[in-house]
Amino acid sequence: MKKIEIIWREILTETIERRILKFQQQELAKKFDLSTSTIHHALTKPRAVGAVAVHGRGFEVTDMEKLLMLWATERSVQKDVIYRISVDLPVLEIEGLLPGSVIPTAYTAYRFRYHDRPADYDIVYCYSDKPEDVARRFDSDSRGQPNLIILSPDRHLREYTPCPPLPQLFVDLWNLPQWYARDYQQAILAKIHASFGG
Repeated sequence: MKKIEIIWREILTETIERRILKFQQQELAKKFDLSTSTIHHALTKPRAVGAVAVHGRGFEVTDMEKLLMLWATERSVQKDVIYRISVDLPVLEIEGLLPGSVIPTAYTAYRFRYHDRPADYDIVYCYSDKPEDVARRFDSDSRGQPNLIILSPDRHLREYTPCPPLPQLFVDLWNLPQWYARDYQQAILAKIHASFGG
């Protein structure tokens, strides 16, 4: 994931999950060990589309959903894929065999977080920096389509465990090709809108 996306995730997580709208560029730079010029660069596109308003060294989120959609279109989940395996097991069994070190995302993370499924799914996505350890838990079925996809985590993702924050779940789902991803996207958007009272 790009550095600017790490900043967008933090801004959106604070905005959506903690209702914080105002930020200081210096504080974000310090928290993520980035230069202030990187923070400034991360704000360029959101500022251009009216998602944030910059005031001196601080800024405010003015259109959370616009920033969320900007990140969704910039994100490339496929670039983070480091391992694909076909497992001849139902998804719930695959999820049950995942080591505790992985960070689930997409459909699995939604189910873990909300104990609900807007639609049935047949593929598991997770983040792990040790994909071989995850794959060793399963017998590979070379005849089937990959149904366990392992993504490379960025170095800050563990700060949000056990699952990625709500904005990243939305953005990851936005980037998936399965038809039922849309049902999950809409469910997350409904939860976001409900938390903002409309």
